[in-house]
Amino acid sequence: MSHRTAALRGAAALLLAAVASCSPAPDSAPPAPAIPAPADVAAPPPNSLKTTSGLSTRLLEKGTGQRHPRATDTVVVHYTGWKTDGMMFDSSVQRGQPSEFRLNGVIAGWTEGVQMMVEGEKRRLWIPARLAYEGQPDKPQGLLVFDIELIDIK
Repeated sequence: MSHRTAALRGAAALLLAAVASCSPAPDSAPPAPAIPAPADVAAPPPNSLKTTSGLSTRLLEKGTGQRHPRATDTVVVHYTGWKTDGMMFDSSVQRGQPSEFRLNGVIAGWTEGVQMMVEGEKRRLWIPARLAYEGQPDKPQGLLVFDIELIDIK
């Protein structure tokens, strides 16, 4: 290989490395900003409905559907979850993709609360620890707050 060919190959390699370092990686999109916590995230307000299990809930937006899901139904929802300090820990809204769950496969507070809803409804749930992730490592602990929109019942 001539000296000129080696120099051209070296320059081409440097150029490719420079271009690669300037191009964003395909999976390196910046994370979406956290959704701000509602003002009443610390505790259920006096106008919330409290069930016998300890779940508190408040209607945010009436739905257009007529039926309520059963525990064995699969639901399509948008949701955001916060801890009472206002830290968001999960959100399908932030991801831009609704989630699909079988209601009896999620935390008890969700199973109970979503069954109170109809399609199109938006509701806020204050879920006590015993109806959420109490004692489960690597899960948010304490009272959790979720805003949920019921999109579809399957």
